Amino acid sequence: MAKKKPDSKRKVTDSMGELEVPADALYGAQTQRAVDNFPISGMSMPAAFIHALGLVKHACAKANFKLGLMDKEIYNAIKHTADDVADGIYDNQFPIDVFQTGSGTSTNMNANEVIATAATRDSGLEIHPNDHVNMSQSSNDVIPTTIHVSATIEITEQLLPALKNLTDTLDDKAQQAEHIVKTGRTHLMDAMPVTMGQEITAWSDQIRICIERIEDSLERLHALPQGGTAVGTGVNCHEDFGERVAEVLYSETGITFTSMANKFVGLATQDSAVEMSGQLNTLAVALMKISNDLRWMNSGPLAGIGEIALPALQPGSSIMPGKVNPVIPEAVAMVCAQVMGNHTTITVAGQSGTFQLNVMLPVIAYNLLQSIELLSNAANVLADKAITGFTVNIENIESALDKNPILVTALNRAIGYEKGAAIAKKAYKEKRAIFEVAMEETDLGEQELERLLNPAMLTQGGINE
Repeated sequence: MAKKKPDSKRKVTDSMGELEVPADALYGAQTQRAVDNFPISGMSMPAAFIHALGLVKHACAKANFKLGLMDKEIYNAIKHTADDVADGIYDNQFPIDVFQTGSGTSTNMNANEVIATAATRDSGLEIHPNDHVNMSQSSNDVIPTTIHVSATIEITEQLLPALKNLTDTLDDKAQQAEHIVKTGRTHLMDAMPVTMGQEITAWSDQIRICIERIEDSLERLHALPQGGTAVGTGVNCHEDFGERVAEVLYSETGITFTSMANKFVGLATQDSAVEMSGQLNTLAVALMKISNDLRWMNSGPLAGIGEIALPALQPGSSIMPGKVNPVIPEAVAMVCAQVMGNHTTITVAGQSGTFQLNVMLPVIAYNLLQSIELLSNAANVLADKAITGFTVNIENIESALDKNPILVTALNRAIGYEKGAAIAKKAYKEKRAIFEVAMEETDLGEQELERLLNPAMLTQGGINE
């Protein structure tokens, strides 16, 4: 057997001395030290975060150039390479584990080294990772800024469109089912009737309100702490730097980023990220409710509720032929559980700001972006593969509605609660319709009972005069 050739290496140095990195690596000594120091999870920072970091580095270079702090040639070299980072060309050059130094310094230096090396190679200039790429910056403001930028972009471009797709799909389905009257349920027990349109509209409005909450919280994410540098005072940074960075990011993304008024807040806390995670947690609660309602309504087909039939997407059992499971609502429910767990992590991490710096920034970024991605994908899948295609089992719905003893509630004003309860118990015991028993047990005429017990009228609320 031929011997495996040893991986080629090259020597690099930093302020702590010399070490080896892979020969084809664009990163340098500080990145390699972090790779060696944190062999913890094998999970690297999300691509969305790295791409946003490229945007931030581009914006910082342009701000430095516009403020007269950086030569045009150096700016152009950094901008070109930072844009490549933003476009995902160098994704394989960011190997550092999520569980690293709490400020994210390792990932910031990873970007500085990659951009400096590639910019030097492509331009022929000597681009330094600290002196040029990191000019007017600190990891302590770059990483919080990138959390805000990456989360805002992903929410704007992925999550909100997915939720719009879901609400549109639900609205269409509600309109199709607006005249289907069914048994309502409280405590999983038969209750007064509702229309299926009313039921689905409640889901749609749940999601619509979640969208409003998310959009409100985005306002806080738009404010960026860039320009605070090490502790919030802006040392080694032009006083207009933060505003210029926000202007560049606005021109690049179309999103109204602003410079945070109090940059001490942006470095010491992650309250805006925690707030947004809370909104995502609320969205997860809503999607869990909808998914579980769909599972219950689909249950059966013979021994369950059986009101709807979700699209049959795949065999449901390795041992029971013909079984089909509600796989999409189940998958979405698991996404919701993950997002709820992520929110707990972000909450704990958010309170880990000590004096002038939060020291759990990477795990906040990872979990926040994962939640956004999972919820975006889950919302689209739920809309496109479950809600759009489910069919209504009218016969099951009508059969259950006709025998629903709770319809006697509509007779309360005419015969009183106690008499109504007796009729309901008899109807349930004898498995007969409320109408039949009420005809026997009351003095109300047939037309009067038909009017009072009309399920469609009962879905409109108020007093059925």
